[in-house]
Amino acid sequence: MIDAVLLLSFGGPEGPDEVRPFLENVTRGRDVPAQRLEEVAQHYLHFGGVSPINECNRTLIVAVEQVLTSAGLLLPVYFGNRNWHPMVEDTVAAMATDGIRRAAVFATSAWAGYSGCRQYHEDIARARQAAGSAAPELVKLRQFFDHPLFVAACTDALRAACEQAGPGARVIFTAHSVPTAADATAGLAADGGHRYSRQVAEAARLVAAAAGVHSYDIVWQSRSGPPQVPWLEPDVTDHLETVHAQGVASVVVSPIGFVSDHLEVVWDLDHEARQRATELGMNFVRAATPGTDPRFAEMVVELVAEQAVGAPARRCSRVPAAGQGSNGCPCAPDCCLPAQQAVIR
Repeated sequence: MIDAVLLLSFGGPEGPDEVRPFLENVTRGRDVPAQRLEEVAQHYLHFGGVSPINECNRTLIVAVEQVLTSAGLLLPVYFGNRNWHPMVEDTVAAMATDGIRRAAVFATSAWAGYSGCRQYHEDIARARQAAGSAAPELVKLRQFFDHPLFVAACTDALRAACEQAGPGARVIFTAHSVPTAADATAGLAADGGHRYSRQVAEAARLVAAAAGVHSYDIVWQSRSGPPQVPWLEPDVTDHLETVHAQGVASVVVSPIGFVSDHLEVVWDLDHEARQRATELGMNFVRAATPGTDPRFAEMVVELVAEQAVGAPARRCSRVPAAGQGSNGCPCAPDCCLPAQQAVIR
């Protein structure tokens, strides 16, 4: 029985005074240089010190509540974050006070990997421990990179962007880079690891096929580690230079790895990548993220229904994903081990 839903996300500052404390939370214990923190802080301050992520999540919660009601699932929806207010520890404590006994947890990441999946399990465990014996059971919902509603929302966004760009535009899918060592441990050793990059590639394949796009590139963005640590490449901005040298005059960038327009979309793509494309004389069109599409909220409710009423799981592929059973999304001991470098947003 499920008696509530918890939307669990990364978190972000909502004012200039919150930027440095937020970044210190993200990087605590990870020895990130002060210079890197200051660089990322300036990205937030460019937007008044406000990350769009919390407002995106609040908007999503309203949409999810409406779909839950329409589906006859009268469940309250709570909101908690890993790194900034509302902190998940405070939210789970409030859930315990409200008498919640078992909640479905929707994490705002579609993917395998440490920061995208396993760390959310750690967040859940930490919050339950802080709440004590009255803490509700929290069941993390499965990865959804190949859910048909996620694919459909991304597909329509790509089609619209391609129509805006016009004929001949190169389609480029982008997702958050991670250290190559972390990608190698993303998934179970038994399935060969690399589950994160395989899932991104499969989501791109599904969306491209549905949109009628026959040729595309997959690139990465938002790396934050030192240059001597290998991360997934190519970087999106570097790739713009590569395709420009090949004579490409127009690009459509689909941020397949992101569910909403948070800072790594509005800064890394809308600001930095677009600026570089302009310098190169290239037309740059960015496809919308799926979080504001009504089908995304419908997908969240379908995932909840899998746990609440035993609804069947809908998937478009056979690429390995965690969380297909009745116990949600458990991680095996050797699954998605942590990277040594922090990913900061």
